[in-house]
Amino acid sequence: MVKGVQRKKKLIIGRQLTQVDSRSLKTAKWSLAALRYQALLIWRKNPLLSWTGAITLCVLLGANVALLTPIWGDRSSTDEKQLSDFIKDKDNKVDGVLANSQYQLSRPVNILVMGIDPAIAESSLGNFAATSDTMLLLRLNPNNQSMKVLSIPRDSMVVIPEIGLEKISLANVNGGPALATRVVSKSLNNVAIDRYVRIETDGLRELVNVLDGIEVFVPQKMSYQDKAQKLKIDLEAGWQTLGGDRAEQFARFQDQETGDLGRIQRQQLLIKAVRDRLTNPAIIARLPQLVSIMQNYVDTNLSRVEMLSLVNFGATVDSQNLQMVILPGNLSALSQDPSSYWLDPGGQDRVMSNYFGVNPPLGTPKVRSLASLRIAVQNASGDPSLSDRIARKLKASGLENVHITSDWLDVQRQTEIIVQRGDFQAATDLQKVLGLGKMEFASTGDLESQLTIRLGKDWEEQTNQ
Repeated sequence: MVKGVQRKKKLIIGRQLTQVDSRSLKTAKWSLAALRYQALLIWRKNPLLSWTGAITLCVLLGANVALLTPIWGDRSSTDEKQLSDFIKDKDNKVDGVLANSQYQLSRPVNILVMGIDPAIAESSLGNFAATSDTMLLLRLNPNNQSMKVLSIPRDSMVVIPEIGLEKISLANVNGGPALATRVVSKSLNNVAIDRYVRIETDGLRELVNVLDGIEVFVPQKMSYQDKAQKLKIDLEAGWQTLGGDRAEQFARFQDQETGDLGRIQRQQLLIKAVRDRLTNPAIIARLPQLVSIMQNYVDTNLSRVEMLSLVNFGATVDSQNLQMVILPGNLSALSQDPSSYWLDPGGQDRVMSNYFGVNPPLGTPKVRSLASLRIAVQNASGDPSLSDRIARKLKASGLENVHITSDWLDVQRQTEIIVQRGDFQAATDLQKVLGLGKMEFASTGDLESQLTIRLGKDWEEQTNQ
């Protein structure tokens, strides 16, 4: 019976393919060629693209120009003259000319990005019919030229229609991108989601290989072997240049102590490394090759015009306006599945309000005071005594909930205040108490804290002044 169903699906797909005329094929080829030309034009004009531009370009490089149907409605026509509701034309018209700044965002846009492992996909339904190994919600806001990235742990417990309380990663395999976007929206205060992008995990390996490797700081020795999955991870701690296979090892490694949250941290470090490599002008000549490779690993419902507008937007955003955060929650040792991640309603409300402008039914969440937050002190200065001195300084200032975490293995020149869970105002207050510190909007600090101070060598410079 299963074989009969599969045979029927193949016949239907075959009939659909025969209906594609030569005109449609020419249009698709022209669209891809135009996208390559447009991306190359932008890169040449902005050889040192910001972090945001590089990440946006990574997502867009492999977008399939034939997949133009929106999530929440039917669009039978793929007429490029019909602009999206969030796209505006600089000259208030579409004339078919792909000018560098013709297409622009007219309002904030939310995009759900999912990483899919094709090795565990339901083959009869395609390479993207699998659990979402990675899930990110992006917000691109032209009003303040910012891009925000929310990492959603794959083991987050949510309600999935007709299934019940389950891990959010199962939404895609049970209902594709339509169900995944609906579940994410309902779980996160009914946040609007405009488009989706699904990326095969194999694409990372191919991308890094084309870039001739990336430089990554490996924060700990990573050793793991799973013969069933034919997976072997063996990475030494410290700065290394990783090829595609080793970059995939870095991204997939998961220790028992931090679980999926530690894996998300490493993914954010990997994003930084890829960004640094992509901003190298020497990569410009390889852009067409990147486009060709990545299109085989991406499924999206972004149209060509939408993609161009996102590339234009990314090229204008400063790196300081990119902010990353992990969806607040907790692992429960009392759960039948210890890997289950139970969301923190209060923390979720603050993140959705601060990052996505979505408030809960009861109104704007209360801002937490600096004194109420757990603050971690991590030494990256090379001075073993500095952690204790700074911890005493903070406690003398009335901040009692301070603890010292293990040293960061790499020595840093500048102190960072890592905003783990979106507490912007508290981080600003902490910066005033310290008298220095660069804001780092990421989730790469101590996972048990709301704020992490990663101490740099600039403390010694300040003392000697």
